[in-house]
Amino acid sequence: MNTSDSLHVYDTSLRDGAQQQGLNLTVADKLVIARLLDGLGVGYIEGGWPGAIPKDTEFFARARSELKLRHATLTAFGATRRANTVAADDPQVAALRDAETPVVCLVAKSDSRHVERALRTTNAENLAMVGDTVEHLVAEGRRVFLDCEHFFDGYRHDPAYALEVVRVAADAGAEVVVLCDTNGGMLPHQVTDVVGTVASSTGARLGIHSHDDTGCAVANTLAAVTAGATHVQGTANGTGERCGNANLFTVVADLELKLGSRVLPEGKLAELSHVAHAVAEVTNVAPHASQPYVGHAAFAHKAGLHASAIKVDPMMYQHADPAEVGNDMRMLVSDMAGRASVELKGRELGFDLSDRKDTLAAVTEQVKSREAGGYTYDAADASFELILRDSLDGERRRAFEVESWRVIVDHQAGRTGTSEATVRLTTQGRRYVVTGEAPGPVDALNRALREALVRTFPELAKVELLDYKVRILEGAHGTDAVTRVLITTGDGEDEWGTVGVGGNILEASWEALEDALAYYLVRRGHARTDAEPEAVVG
Repeated sequence: MNTSDSLHVYDTSLRDGAQQQGLNLTVADKLVIARLLDGLGVGYIEGGWPGAIPKDTEFFARARSELKLRHATLTAFGATRRANTVAADDPQVAALRDAETPVVCLVAKSDSRHVERALRTTNAENLAMVGDTVEHLVAEGRRVFLDCEHFFDGYRHDPAYALEVVRVAADAGAEVVVLCDTNGGMLPHQVTDVVGTVASSTGARLGIHSHDDTGCAVANTLAAVTAGATHVQGTANGTGERCGNANLFTVVADLELKLGSRVLPEGKLAELSHVAHAVAEVTNVAPHASQPYVGHAAFAHKAGLHASAIKVDPMMYQHADPAEVGNDMRMLVSDMAGRASVELKGRELGFDLSDRKDTLAAVTEQVKSREAGGYTYDAADASFELILRDSLDGERRRAFEVESWRVIVDHQAGRTGTSEATVRLTTQGRRYVVTGEAPGPVDALNRALREALVRTFPELAKVELLDYKVRILEGAHGTDAVTRVLITTGDGEDEWGTVGVGGNILEASWEALEDALAYYLVRRGHARTDAEPEAVVG
């Protein structure tokens, strides 16, 4: 967040970004993403549309007690009042009040054709809807931003009316009036001309909301800033309807590194790559390797023509230092590639590796090797911490050791299938053989593992599996495909992520499940014991 408030960074991933085809965010997903964005230091997080979408209403209700934001201001999105009513009596406006967010972002028509054909009302009534709703919410103690939907298309059709919408909103108390390229059809020089004219004609504080249908969303956003806009909207990794929204991570990096505008708190830009990949894992949308700044290939170089130049000076073939955005160069002659990222992540987890060069090198190589095999630790810090702890201790230390597990699936035509899992493990000098039953094989494994451990560690009773995602990795197809599973687990106070990779979904799921409970126990001081086990059959 820019402490001077001179340039807003406004994220709309949880609302506009969630409209991407195939993207379906749970309330738990939205809470996790909000925490990641807040940790990055964005100024505003648009949580959704309360009252219109039940999931979003639940999100705001849970956010009041579950979201402890340090940098961002939570924002509720909604429409102006309906035609020929009063804002104070409109149920959608009431839902915005009930969301209890400090900021409300309203959407309003600014294209007279949409006023006539979509709202089926008059231009004058639409202006009244804008002014009445803004004034009402400001009187209720809310800060109000206004998104002018289809502004650029409306301005080309009827510039006088589009400008009047901006003036009415600003006069009614809207802090920011956002010019939206809703159809995504603008080019940078057009945005520059329009934003400059609107700024000089109205005096309003302007924002920009760009879609990427011409491939120019980021460029259009920067063009608006150079023309006078001081509020930028976008989404994490550029998700959104059709071709997506302006990629907020690219916009932020360009603002800081190319235009010299500090928009994140000190030191937060270095977390950009981690947050980008963590969000990608939560949304279960594969990150683009070529994504600017944060992609795995963003600073990748092939050996050959570039090699000799890179040996002399890596910046001869890079437009920016990858470390500034938390990334690293993929081709290095030395063995240092990736160490900075591992050291930074270790520090975030409470481990100082600056004087542990051997450990740092070993963990780096292990992580690189495992990531080459399909693992990812961007959203699985718990699995990474287990690797780090093992390396620091010089051995694998777990509160339990698994001997074996198996699953039997019984499916009969016309009936609901059942699964039976058997787990054999040793913990605290006792050996358990426990069976769990459930409709699905993964759930059966989860139940058997917990049943075996809860007898020794009763605190595990409050640990729950919160989220479960499966991805078939690129480059592998059919029944021989490599599978990656990401699990989010929580105990009502904390949440942690683990990852598993295997030749099938059960192998991958088991590894992630085992890591989830091992992490919980290790974090609470339960280490492995070497006592001779006695047989206990459950």
